[in-house]
Amino acid sequence: MRIRIIDAFTDRPFAGNPAGVCLLDAGDWPDETWMRRVAAELNLSETAFARPLGSGGEDWALRWFTPAVEVKLCGHATLATAHALATDAGGPGTYRFETLSGLLTARVAGDGLITLDFPVSPPVEVPAPAGLTAALGATAEAIFWSEQLGDLLAVLQDETCVRTLRPDLRAVAGLRPGTGMRGVVVTAPADPGGDHDFVSRFFGPAVGVDEDPVTGSAHTMLAPYWSQRLGRTELTGLQVSARSGVVGTAVRGDRVELTGRAVTVLDGTLLHRP
Repeated sequence: MRIRIIDAFTDRPFAGNPAGVCLLDAGDWPDETWMRRVAAELNLSETAFARPLGSGGEDWALRWFTPAVEVKLCGHATLATAHALATDAGGPGTYRFETLSGLLTARVAGDGLITLDFPVSPPVEVPAPAGLTAALGATAEAIFWSEQLGDLLAVLQDETCVRTLRPDLRAVAGLRPGTGMRGVVVTAPADPGGDHDFVSRFFGPAVGVDEDPVTGSAHTMLAPYWSQRLGRTELTGLQVSARSGVVGTAVRGDRVELTGRAVTVLDGTLLHRP
């Protein structure tokens, strides 16, 4: 069985966010235990499993697993899956994915640029949960919560604060701002003169991801927040993890477009089938 590792939201290898991509045969999902074991074996922030729906090659069912849990939404592994499908097809195309977050689409242009169409996750301002400042090692100017994602959004003063943050990950995992918390996103306005509008980082130790290199799904909350604050619907986000990655965002009503590129870095054979 073919399996790939694809770096997403980057135009060069060994940057962006690596995702496992496993395109399955048509039919029912394989045993979930097997998918979890594959994801744990790859030990990437997410591994995507997709199975075809129909014979046209454009409609797929899609699921994502961290090394520890299944998640409801993942941007970078969706982008990586679209990249794999377009590579196999030999050209541009539009792909539709049935997921736990509803129908998602991905448009792959002739130059390889991929645009994902995701639901917006509106941030709702909330009081800071107990222990947040100590967990982050920084004081947030404002705190927001996304029920759809299960993510807390902490707005910091400036780009330097985000880049230099060294959180207590055990304390982050113990935060209880709401039921089913996935992680904490920290963000700030970009320094003047750069080619991006805002920066972010994502910490998800509770779901087995200490720091995610580039988190597409978090931008479904970041995009509406920064679009409202900056007064523009189209923005560029830079996730300033060690690997770094760029996410273009465009808010379209209750949807948000996430744009980026991807690079295949490993293409191999998984010897143990379900």
